[in-house]
Amino acid sequence: MLPPRYPPRRVALPCVGPGQSVGLYGGSFDPIHDGHLLVAERAFAALQLDWVWWLVTPGNPLKAHEPSNDLAARMEAVRQQGRHPRRKVLGIEEPLGVRYSADTVAYLRAMRPDVRFVWVMGADNVASFHRWNAWRTIAEQVPIAVIDRPGSRHASLSSPFAQTYRDRRLDSADAALLSRTRAPAWSFVRGPLSPLSSSALRAQRTVPS
Repeated sequence: MLPPRYPPRRVALPCVGPGQSVGLYGGSFDPIHDGHLLVAERAFAALQLDWVWWLVTPGNPLKAHEPSNDLAARMEAVRQQGRHPRRKVLGIEEPLGVRYSADTVAYLRAMRPDVRFVWVMGADNVASFHRWNAWRTIAEQVPIAVIDRPGSRHASLSSPFAQTYRDRRLDSADAALLSRTRAPAWSFVRGPLSPLSSSALRAQRTVPS
């Protein structure tokens, strides 16, 4: 498989020190909710990260609908609800002109090869991870932390991703080693759960009162 293409243009990235660990938490966050916050908080603690970068995307290529709020509004909502001195909110995909996470990861690694990136995702997204563009390339570029979500444990652990890289799984007790482990590597991290989902919240907003 050819490596993802990333654009020659550049965007400003947060200042982090060489050798620091950064969790990359991507999504449309339409809208952001407590479940998202729990994923970020659990990843920050269990992986002993230096930073979490929320990568707010223009949209999701796998979903037919467009986000109900524009990128700037969703980024501001994440800033307001996800306040933490070690978290940054980025919207780099739109100015870069990229659509796929594989391209975003390739760009970040090219710009900051001295940073230890970890891809963070909720377990509810892992079941369909094999449908992502160049999903194996993501797994081969950066370690992946899968954070438990309600009702998603079995589907995520039996997913094509989990089966493909079953020999590269770290025990959850060793999740703090993930950022120092060469990809492909992943860990399933258990923790507090929230039943909230963005799709359910959007549905509630469309129900007549």
